[in-house]
Amino acid sequence: MGWPTADPDHLLINSAQMAGIESQLFASGLPVAALMEKAGLGLAQRLKQEKHLKPRGVLVLVGPGHNGGDGLVVARELFLAGWPVRIWSPFSEHKPLCANHLNHGLWLGIPRLEQSPDPHGSELWIDALFGMGQTKPLPVEIAALFRQRQLAGGEVWSIDGPSGICCDQGLRLGDGAAHCQRSLVVGLWKVGLWQDSAMAWVGTQERIDLNLPKPLVAELRSKAVLGLWAKDCYGHSTPQPWPNPAAAKHGRGRLRVIAGSEKYPGAARLCLEGASASGLGWLEASSVPAINHTLAQLMPHVVWRRQEDQLERLDAVVVGPGIGTTTEIPADLLNFSGLVVLDADGINQLALSGNGMSWFKQRRGPTWITPHQAEFERLFPQLRALAPVQAALTAAEQTGAEVLIKGAHSCVATPQGNCYQLLETSPWAARAGMGDVLAGYAGGLGAMAMASLGKPGGELLALAALRHGNAGLELSRSGNGCANPLAVARQLANMK
Repeated sequence: MGWPTADPDHLLINSAQMAGIESQLFASGLPVAALMEKAGLGLAQRLKQEKHLKPRGVLVLVGPGHNGGDGLVVARELFLAGWPVRIWSPFSEHKPLCANHLNHGLWLGIPRLEQSPDPHGSELWIDALFGMGQTKPLPVEIAALFRQRQLAGGEVWSIDGPSGICCDQGLRLGDGAAHCQRSLVVGLWKVGLWQDSAMAWVGTQERIDLNLPKPLVAELRSKAVLGLWAKDCYGHSTPQPWPNPAAAKHGRGRLRVIAGSEKYPGAARLCLEGASASGLGWLEASSVPAINHTLAQLMPHVVWRRQEDQLERLDAVVVGPGIGTTTEIPADLLNFSGLVVLDADGINQLALSGNGMSWFKQRRGPTWITPHQAEFERLFPQLRALAPVQAALTAAEQTGAEVLIKGAHSCVATPQGNCYQLLETSPWAARAGMGDVLAGYAGGLGAMAMASLGKPGGELLALAALRHGNAGLELSRSGNGCANPLAVARQLANMK
């Protein structure tokens, strides 16, 4: 079955993939009008659940294509249910289906605005102008209207994504876009709407199910981005490594952490706390002498090593959190057959060396890299124009490493072309030191997988990121200050 389940709630697709599904449905004999009607009815049913909106009324902004047609079905159903509804379409021509629904709506008596709507109006705006597949900036007048609506604090809900936002990349297509409080996404999640760059425009997302045929959905597993929800942390299908019941400490994962410096002493402890939370059997560390002495009192289970000590008999090494420029990446990592987790200053040092691609090609064992966006761009300046998902996939393919780009919705890509993205996180967990905990925790899980399986898969790095994000999410529910790095490490240790 795989992890996570490849069902509609876990698949994040692009416009070409959605168009491919629609083409197969239409080739099978399903009329285009039937699919539009199905989508529109689902959208209308969802809006009818918001009974407090009925007295305010609804204004449907109608585009020239099928997104506009979906909006007109919504307008019709709400109007027939007694809601105050108006429509506005600034276009003189519409595709045939959209034109038919527009004519029918006018025949029913739905008022159509002749002028641009008042951006200060109290009614809910339904943005059905463009939706999926946008490629051009908004017309100047429409962009200005949405800007005025935002300044007025007016409420906007979108159908299949805000106008002006690319549903594939999550980027604005020009200077303007609809600022939405909610986006109703039809059929399957659109990958661009989950990118950090789109979050301020998309608002809360809800999926309107189309009950697509299961074989069509299953075909997308190897092509779509797999979204990860908090519930996916648990269950028998998670890629959690389990040690042999008879394994002693050396058979349950052996990890060394190379972290910390006089400038960033806390990074070493946070990384070690994350590693300890994984449950691995053997943990050792190397840092500057002052840190070794201090942390030895706080963490008696950690074995302290000199920086020049060999890496033999280890399953994994984490290198980089807080090392600054005082500790170099060990040269013997190139020939180390275990897992290397490269984080923070380890990534920065590799970027400054100018030999990053050569280093990856010479690595003998598996490698994970865990940069935030700025660190990623230092290491891969040629990829900085790409959205995170495509950038991570390209970097993974070029380096042979699993790549985790950290952000509000972190994504993980593998050299085999698989990609995972976190869908539930808390901004209150965006705090200094969280990445150190994640690097240690990922290294611990990776060491356990090396000991039990011989090689960790990319889905294990995704699981580490998911559990780390979920720990912050759960703690933030108790208070804005509760999701601190040490608390997240303790929360990770308590996960079953």
